[in-house]
Amino acid sequence: MSPRIRKAIGGVAILAFLTAYVFAAVTVAAHLPPNHLIQLVYFAVAGIAWGLPLLPLMSWMERGGPKP
Repeated sequence: MSPRIRKAIGGVAILAFLTAYVFAAVTVAAHLPPNHLIQLVYFAVAGIAWGLPLLPLMSWMERGGPKP
């Protein structure tokens, strides 16, 4: 598979994942107690945690390509 196609597929997958992740994070946040400290910790963790599941996808996107 060419790097261009791999990056296009990965880009669409990233957008789909982030859309679902944001929807899930906001849904969970709506059920948090009205404590500012709990909300701060939740949004800090949720704001960082989205990257971990995407690391294998980004690695796959960069892998392969034309051999010299």
